[in-house]
Amino acid sequence: MNFEVIYQSFQEGVHAMSWLEIIAALFGAVSVICSMKNSIWLYPTGLVSTGIYVYLLSRDQFKLYAEATMNVYYFVMSVYGWYHWAKKNDEEVVSVEWTTRREWVIASLITLIGWGTFYYLLKNFSNSDVPLVDGFVSATACSGMWLLAKRKIENWLVLNVSNLVAIPLLFHKKLVPTAMLTIFLFIVAVFGYFSWQRIYKKAV
Repeated sequence: MNFEVIYQSFQEGVHAMSWLEIIAALFGAVSVICSMKNSIWLYPTGLVSTGIYVYLLSRDQFKLYAEATMNVYYFVMSVYGWYHWAKKNDEEVVSVEWTTRREWVIASLITLIGWGTFYYLLKNFSNSDVPLVDGFVSATACSGMWLLAKRKIENWLVLNVSNLVAIPLLFHKKLVPTAMLTIFLFIVAVFGYFSWQRIYKKAV
């Protein structure tokens, strides 16, 4: 694909974008900044963003059903993560930690089983035109979100695998604000990884 085609696709995406998508992208950006700062506000802002994306991505205009499902998972994990971080009765929040071998096994299983499940369902029971890529992006994001809820440092690495594949997919679907958000998320995740390492070193 040459530059002219890419630029034309970008322009079409800009013209097609909606205020709803822009609002979802803005709340998503605020959520990831809060995440990098190790702030619990990542969850309420994330709930707004994911709630909108569930509706938006499931529309026939985009057909990103796995990503819509992923946002349902994000929504549920945000509720779980909010509880896990804050605890009950004002207990001390969970500390940032490195991922254990057992947790890596679980994260890998979430990715592999999720990818296979998403692909099978999209290929056989939907009109998705990108079942393989959509399924991979969603499965790796689900794995990363689970690690984030557990406050594991490597969540940033797993989420960036998802982000890296999602960026061209979103431009292809003319979801320009969301693609730009994902580029922003990728950059923030790099800083977040090193930021959480510093938080961990200060705590030990």
